[in-house]
Amino acid sequence: MKAGIVGLPNVGKSTLFNCLSNAKAQSANFPFCTIEPNLGVVNVPDSRLEKLEELVNPERVMPATVEIVDIAGLVKGASKGEGLGNKFLANIRETDAIIHVLRCFDNDNIVHVDTTIDPVRDKETIDFELQLKDLETVEKRLEKVKRAARTGDKAAIKELEILTKLQENLEAAVSVRAIDFTEKEREEYIKNLQLLTDKPVLYVCNVDEASAANGNDYVEAVKEKVKDEDAEVLILAVATEADITELETYEERQMFLDDMGLDEAGVSKLIRAAYKLLKLQTYFTAGVKEVRAWTIYIGDTAPKAAGVIHTDFEKGFIRAEVIKYDDFIKYGSEVKVREAGKLAVEGKEYIVQDGDIMNFRFNV
Repeated sequence: MKAGIVGLPNVGKSTLFNCLSNAKAQSANFPFCTIEPNLGVVNVPDSRLEKLEELVNPERVMPATVEIVDIAGLVKGASKGEGLGNKFLANIRETDAIIHVLRCFDNDNIVHVDTTIDPVRDKETIDFELQLKDLETVEKRLEKVKRAARTGDKAAIKELEILTKLQENLEAAVSVRAIDFTEKEREEYIKNLQLLTDKPVLYVCNVDEASAANGNDYVEAVKEKVKDEDAEVLILAVATEADITELETYEERQMFLDDMGLDEAGVSKLIRAAYKLLKLQTYFTAGVKEVRAWTIYIGDTAPKAAGVIHTDFEKGFIRAEVIKYDDFIKYGSEVKVREAGKLAVEGKEYIVQDGDIMNFRFNV
């Protein structure tokens, strides 16, 4: 599961990527400093892991991870191949969610491709290019479906209705994620089209240090613009975050954050937001060899969760022993949780909850 960082050239994408990942993207004050998409595997910050480590004292601790892709900057005309357009659109199609970076700061030393600062315009520029590409995809599909619908095929008639609605909205500059469809319609007719504007999106407002805590007028304009979208807005002073990552000790970083009036680094919030955006959640295994966070989809059953460890666990699933995280912390060990009667035995239908601590019984 990948989240792709997108935006116009020179809005801070590569600097943000550098903050998120040990993989270093070139970061420079000119457009297209990121030619190939850079991929970083980023640890998901989770204070629960630290608490479990204190109680279990394992040999090692393994956090959950999420993949972040830094994608080359887009320009007007990308849908027609301008700039690195075709490459940009191909790269974004391979991601599962979008982190859209918007420049929300003034700085005469950092050039903007459109000369003036206007994050709402920038958002619309990228939206427009993605919508045009989606419209192209929908119209190609429409040609085939219209022929089938003329024969009276009921499935084709329904699909024609969905595609026509998509076409009309995209022509009116409405992104697919904002169009009113049922979950069933999205699953049956829209998902397979892999439309770019159907991907979940997180808007990152890149601000100056003074605006890191409360935002600014640019941020408010973005919030107003996206209020009807199913999207989150995160305020981040990317240049300042880059300075924080250069500090060597945890104490130095905390002092820096305290001076700014922040309780934690913005990139930590961003990673967790990306994880949530991808509809992911965490369950734990906790033993003396290893305390580990495992990544699953929200809504996954116990056998699905077991299969993340090994496919044999899913094939031969018998049952899951489940401890709620709060109970583990309260009683301090698996033995004491059992003694208190707080360990649940669950079957194949159990829906795993975020933070569950699990043992699996299986037989292949």
